[in-house]
Amino acid sequence: MYSQTYVTRRSTSFTRGRNTVRHTKRGLGPISQIVIISLITLVFGLIYVAEGTKATGFDYEISAVESEIAEMTARRDDLAVEKARLNSVATAKSSVVAATMENATVTGYATD
Repeated sequence: MYSQTYVTRRSTSFTRGRNTVRHTKRGLGPISQIVIISLITLVFGLIYVAEGTKATGFDYEISAVESEIAEMTARRDDLAVEKARLNSVATAKSSVVAATMENATVTGYATD
């Protein structure tokens, strides 16, 4: 009876090609988990800041373009006024009324 029990135990625990040591699966410790979560948070924070900076850069470019547009619009308006002035001078020189006018001369000054 002793030999049968011994053989049965021996055959289940010590078989050919099988290790007798059982290894436990090791996971990450609490400090490793905190470090990994901190690094992931840091990476996402850097990505967020980079995108925010990029958006601010686009805002500055848009502002510069808008100010250039406003400057060109003001210049266009000034040129339109200059064109109208030159057209009116040309129209006045070629009119019949202007042709019959005499040149102005200074005859004297009024004194009291």
